[in-house]
Amino acid sequence: MSQDLSIVQLMLNASWVVQAVVVLLVLVSVISWAAIFRKVFTLKRVNRHNEDFEKEFWSGTNLNDLYSAAAQSARHGGPMERIFASGMREYHKLRERRITDNGALLDGARRAMRASFQREIDVLETNLSFLGTVGSVAPYVGLFGTVWGIMHAFTGLAALAQVTLATVAPGIAEALVATAIGLFAAIPAVVAYNRFATDIDRVANRMETFMEEFSNILHRNLGQQPSQATPSGH
Repeated sequence: MSQDLSIVQLMLNASWVVQAVVVLLVLVSVISWAAIFRKVFTLKRVNRHNEDFEKEFWSGTNLNDLYSAAAQSARHGGPMERIFASGMREYHKLRERRITDNGALLDGARRAMRASFQREIDVLETNLSFLGTVGSVAPYVGLFGTVWGIMHAFTGLAALAQVTLATVAPGIAEALVATAIGLFAAIPAVVAYNRFATDIDRVANRMETFMEEFSNILHRNLGQQPSQATPSGH
């Protein structure tokens, strides 16, 4: 009895619709777990890079030196470092055009940092919508497989003269497996989605705070030569 009602045996005896639903849910679950692990490592790396850059930024290093280092390590650096490099790049471009209006210089740097910030957030939110979709849709896909399996089971029982629990149980069990796998795929995706959304919001708030602080430093240092400006002026 236990052999007949094992999950593998139930799936082998299930209808092709239930089998297709289970295969789809298993595939989606594997993809979502891969996305979860990748996002965990990505967020850890981002937080580490941001912390390292903030320490260097507030150590009083010259802004031009920081910009040179950030420009060289743009691909391997963190989001905050790239945001800073975008603001400094635009700041230098406007100065090279001999724009002397302090408001225009500051607004240009802010717009460049805001555009870079949005790109970084878009990268961090990659696969987040997929996890949300899996969390909301997978239970219904599993439920569809269950309903179809139950219909198929009762259709087969209609031809029997005598129906007992032993004849009903396998068909109902194989149908319920689809719902179980749907929940197995959905629950981790929902938990991961909520956790990652919170973590990304925290990273975004930290980067927005940095942009405001850096803008204040630029505003105070506009009367100085770029080579003299340092973050220690805050």
